[in-house]
Amino acid sequence: MFVMTPMGRNQQKKLTLKEKLLGLNWSLIVLITIVASVGFATLYSAAYGNAEPWMVAHMKRYGLAVVGMIILAMIDLRLYMRFAYAFYAFALVLLVYVEFFGEIGMGAQRWINLGFMQLQPSEMMKIALVLSLARYFHGLGWDAVGKPWVLIPPLGLVLMPAGLVMKQPDLGTAGTLIICGGAMFFAAGVRWWKFVIVLALGIGAAYFAWHSDLMHDYQKARVLTFLNPEADPRGAGYHTIQSKIALGSGGVWGKGFLQGTQSHLDFLPERQTDFIFTMFAEEWGLVGGLVLLALYSLLVCYGIAIALRCRSEFGKFLAYGLSFNLFTYFFINTAMVMGLIPVVGVPLPLISYGGTAMLTVMAGFGLMMSVYLHRDTKLTRSGREED
Repeated sequence: MFVMTPMGRNQQKKLTLKEKLLGLNWSLIVLITIVASVGFATLYSAAYGNAEPWMVAHMKRYGLAVVGMIILAMIDLRLYMRFAYAFYAFALVLLVYVEFFGEIGMGAQRWINLGFMQLQPSEMMKIALVLSLARYFHGLGWDAVGKPWVLIPPLGLVLMPAGLVMKQPDLGTAGTLIICGGAMFFAAGVRWWKFVIVLALGIGAAYFAWHSDLMHDYQKARVLTFLNPEADPRGAGYHTIQSKIALGSGGVWGKGFLQGTQSHLDFLPERQTDFIFTMFAEEWGLVGGLVLLALYSLLVCYGIAIALRCRSEFGKFLAYGLSFNLFTYFFINTAMVMGLIPVVGVPLPLISYGGTAMLTVMAGFGLMMSVYLHRDTKLTRSGREED
């Protein structure tokens, strides 16, 4: 499934548009469509067996996103490397803009109203961060990565957007940025003892934030609810308790399509977005949930396989980072609804209803397929192709 035909560097330069289209990883596109189709069916069920208001809009967004994904896959990898920092700066400016002029919803200031959709810059930053870190670590080498001062600039690339996102407040996305950035540091060869130091500093910062005004009361309530959701079953613990009830009621094989009771009787909150995995598992059971997780894992494996077969360090880091970004998406969402971690606002990729998350995930796949198409392009540190 992951076999990739070798292609010489000279042939890579002369690929026509038709050859690029034929060279796309169509098996990956089929797998992405299968996962998205699970989302279509689940959103249909979430609306009590109606295509409106969620399924049709989700299908339209997916159709547009597929076109965008293919266009991104056609673009030369050198262009992505050349403009990586510029895209990061653009996403950072949008985060600053949101801080002052963003739309407020559900107690958070996270969105920019574009008229036809609500743009969430923090989702864009997930891609921008991976691009910029891939650009920075490209060509550094193991010896250079071992020098502590070399890690200060990429650490700033991670902490600046994470701090802005945390102020919105969006603790879940801020944590995702930090975790994804840490994974790329690890892929670049940063020694394990440095992670221990950062972890110790992080624990100290969390302790300080807890005993200061940096953490909001609702964020503290989420942590306390995670530790003991039954302490407030009608308040802060309601979401977690109802999610566990729905998961358990599905059993091994599930109640069947359109037969979920917890979701259709409105006990399950946000069933079309954050808690959509719970609704799916109630109808399809443990077996259905495991199959869906296996499909996501297969998507991650595709990304890792693409990274392993890429000649350029930039392409390797980009594919690794995008793969881990996808992993954090579905891991955090599913762990949250199972009560394994505190409840945070992280959607289930390709399945949860939402425009920005869909575009972000599909853009990531587009970049991943660009790495696949240009896997034989070996880049210098400046971004030019080697002779």
